[in-house]
Amino acid sequence: MTIGKGKRARDPNQLAKWIVEQSTAEPVPETPVQVPSDLSAYMSAMGRRGGMVGGKRRLVTMTPEARKKAAGKAAQARWGKAKPK
Repeated sequence: MTIGKGKRARDPNQLAKWIVEQSTAEPVPETPVQVPSDLSAYMSAMGRRGGMVGGKRRLVTMTPEARKKAAGKAAQARWGKAKPK
């Protein structure tokens, strides 16, 4: 017999027992999601946390040539901007 959304039981008695259990079970109270008052700061923190992990993993998987190309592209974006007049 399975629990949850798995295969249904083939034995009709087990299936009947499962149906009765599901229909008479107490509902699980949903826990409310707590949204912080400053949503933009919360989303910023989540993105920062993912970015901190992502960059390290990316460096492990990149080849030295790919790293050099990415660094060159970053340097061009950083220093290749036109000077403001």
